[in-house]
Amino acid sequence: MIGCGFFSQHHLEAWRRMPNVEMLAVCDRHLERALAAGVRAYSSAEEMLDTEELDFVDIVTRSTAHLDLISMAAERGLAIVCQKPMAPDWETACRIVKTAETYRSRLMIHDNWRWQPWYRAAHAMIARGDIGTPLGYGFRCRWNDGVGEEPYRRQSYFRRLQRLMVDEVLVHHIDTARFLFGDIASVYAEAERRSPYIVGEDHAILTLRHDGVLGWIDGHSFLAHESTGSSIDEARFEGEGGAIRVTAMGEIWSGDQKIWKDDSVHGYRGDSVYAAQAHFIECLETGRPFASEAREYLEKTYSVVEAAYGSMALHRSVEIGEIVAELKR
Repeated sequence: MIGCGFFSQHHLEAWRRMPNVEMLAVCDRHLERALAAGVRAYSSAEEMLDTEELDFVDIVTRSTAHLDLISMAAERGLAIVCQKPMAPDWETACRIVKTAETYRSRLMIHDNWRWQPWYRAAHAMIARGDIGTPLGYGFRCRWNDGVGEEPYRRQSYFRRLQRLMVDEVLVHHIDTARFLFGDIASVYAEAERRSPYIVGEDHAILTLRHDGVLGWIDGHSFLAHESTGSSIDEARFEGEGGAIRVTAMGEIWSGDQKIWKDDSVHGYRGDSVYAAQAHFIECLETGRPFASEAREYLEKTYSVVEAAYGSMALHRSVEIGEIVAELKR
């Protein structure tokens, strides 16, 4: 594993519970953080990759380091799972995909939201026809890490990011919407920066169009949900035959009836990090494609992020095809 910061602890905890995975080494430029993992520790990724006999590498660093680290691992023939955001910008994301493909290195983007069990359960209900033909959806994402003179204390580098709410947070909901309702055709986005102590946007609203389905995603970091539990989301999914809603407690309701509840007892947000990593291992063992394979994620999820920022700048709806066309030139 490369990167031993805040979120890496969720990765590490999940890897340690997997009977078919052995953690050999970790790396962080701050060696003391790597040493805390209790396995062989390095401060140089290059040294670790040259020294250890590895099957794959898990990259849990800031997105600005992803291209260099993915290049190092791909050149050595390793499979890679890499945390989102996949890159700091569209051009770098395209270079990452091309680098992995040049070296025929399998690359999965680690986006755990679609692996949260309430969204897996909702997907099964929608696919089964419980709400009839889907019509629309909405996600409300709320937490209060953005308040005060020192916002985002657990991940203070958020304060310096040019692209914040959509790139770091709402990308999860974009990918989950694609998982639930299919590819996204266009997006219209508005955003603003409310905190004077950050650089990027901290409140954003997106309207998305799929084939026959319209949806919205609304996120900010100033007010937690009144009832907080496993999730920082509330969501509603509507069809011609009814509706279901996901609460911040990680429950699914139909009208006044609770029809599903999360029974996970380990891990991050319904043990979604474990589920994502277990999927990665299963695909390595079976040869099946990753659900968030790098090129597909680039063209169908990260392209929507890029289109959202384009929409903010242009104050108009942006077709996803406009973004992907640049990749194919």
